[in-house]
Amino acid sequence: MSSTILSAAIEKKIRRLCLTDFPCGNGPWRRTKNGSDEARTESPDVLLDLLRYPRSPWTYKDTWSPQASELRELAVREPKRLSKDFILNYFTTIRITGKNVSSVDEGLLKFSKLEELVLSSNLISEIPAKHLPGTLKILELRANRLSSLSGLASCPPPQLQYLGLGSNSLGSHQDICDLTGRHWPRLACLDLSNCNFQEQQYLVAALETLPCLKTLTLKGNPFTMTPSYPGFTVDSLPQLSCLDSSWVTTEDRYNFFGLARINDLVEDVASVTLSLTRLRGIPDPLMHVDKKAAEFPIVTYKYFISYRFCSRHTPDHQGEDGKLDTSPHVTEDNSVRPDPGSDGNTGKNVSVLDTAVPAVDAYETELLSLYATPKLSWSECLDLNYTLTYSISCLGDLKKFFTHGLHLNLMEEKTLSWLAPSEEAQHVKPSPTKKKDKSKEKNKTPPKAKNKKKKGPPELVHDPPIRKLLHSVHIPMQSLVQGGHRVSAVCDFGPLHMEPPPKQEEETEKRTKGDKKKDKKTKDNKEAKEKQKKPTEQQKSPRGKGKDAKKRDMDEHTVPPVPLPPVPVTVELSVELQKWKTVSDAFPSVTPVENG
Repeated sequence: MSSTILSAAIEKKIRRLCLTDFPCGNGPWRRTKNGSDEARTESPDVLLDLLRYPRSPWTYKDTWSPQASELRELAVREPKRLSKDFILNYFTTIRITGKNVSSVDEGLLKFSKLEELVLSSNLISEIPAKHLPGTLKILELRANRLSSLSGLASCPPPQLQYLGLGSNSLGSHQDICDLTGRHWPRLACLDLSNCNFQEQQYLVAALETLPCLKTLTLKGNPFTMTPSYPGFTVDSLPQLSCLDSSWVTTEDRYNFFGLARINDLVEDVASVTLSLTRLRGIPDPLMHVDKKAAEFPIVTYKYFISYRFCSRHTPDHQGEDGKLDTSPHVTEDNSVRPDPGSDGNTGKNVSVLDTAVPAVDAYETELLSLYATPKLSWSECLDLNYTLTYSISCLGDLKKFFTHGLHLNLMEEKTLSWLAPSEEAQHVKPSPTKKKDKSKEKNKTPPKAKNKKKKGPPELVHDPPIRKLLHSVHIPMQSLVQGGHRVSAVCDFGPLHMEPPPKQEEETEKRTKGDKKKDKKTKDNKEAKEKQKKPTEQQKSPRGKGKDAKKRDMDEHTVPPVPLPPVPVTVELSVELQKWKTVSDAFPSVTPVENG
């Protein structure tokens, strides 16, 4: 991908105007007043129609500057006026977007009457203010590679009224210092959306010094996810008319009045509440179990939802602890693993590549922790009743997490339980085998049990649980970064097909070659007997023949049942950012203490 300088990109656009080619310019195709009326010449009015007609091949459709079409018409009416200096001074608006412009050179100073410059979606990493015309009023630099404002703030255009810096890597303390009224005395509209500003109080204190600021865009910055936004900003900037594309109303002023004076309660900490409620659609895991199978082992199934979230959270939750337990479990390859969330030796997060949870990138492994809902036995509707609140001070990581989205994993935990060996069986030694007299055994009466204790439920020995990932789903969270307060969704994992238990498959596979031969021999004997018993066509009664025919006709006309569509597995999710709607929400609730 080759880059270019700004002046070269503009000159290329001007050359494509073809100001000296037909139908523009002073060529032989142009009819003059004193010239002969030849068939090969056209009047200026006809040439202008060629430029203006929508289906004409000479219609200019590029919108990089409103003055481009005007210059082409002027080249038809008065071609002698179009000198080089006249063309450069004629432009007041230039829009060069998505053209891989990497630098703004001093060639831009040739456009001495330029008022609007739009350079969105380019590769610009630095803007030297000395290369900008002093007449500039609008400067749009969205979606570039700016990481500092020091070059632009050194000597900015004095008439600048609009400055667009959205979607750049700005957010340092020095960048905040470069956004004061000393640098931008006439700035009325400022766009800082989708940058990396995390310190709300410092940024708002700098914006308070802009005397003409009326329109401000801040959505997409990490600090906008805190509870105090937008209330603190609205109350701190009384001259503001529009914030994040919404008008600041009188009701907003009233609700947030006084919030700017309680700086101690305004913290750059986001509070996120995640809730998972009803889990539906899981098929009964015991529907394929053979009722005639052995009593042991007893197989129990439990289901839960696991996910990764930012590591730091408050203990404000309902139900069980959000993090997975550290007890060992068995993966599908029958190897014993520690819990996916922790390492038993070091206590650090381990890579999920070694666990039953799907693999994630290094970002999730380093910055996120693994959490899980309570493990519940199967039912048609599992009420997880899971709520966990996170207080996150690293707002940049939270923005990155919401940009990636949330991944939910539907997990199954299977446990095999066996009958524990009794203490009597362990201590009694086996006696030598002797031939027993059956008559004596019949006459022998069993001894009466003394102090016989009531037997309780049998003790069971549990194998390590086997965890299996059933399905995963991705939920976009970008709206929480762009000003949204809540994401509510019914997450669809898709239909879940339960496989029959492995015992049935093993029994079919364990049939030996001898069994197959025996079955074949039995089948042959059965066919020979049927041939002997089979009556001839003459012996068959016509009545029986009619019954069989009627039965066949009924079978042919029977419509097979339509299979029901598979039911998807769904879970209800809610992720909400805490926001202050009034000043009273900023004060923590105090529970009254009873005296006595």
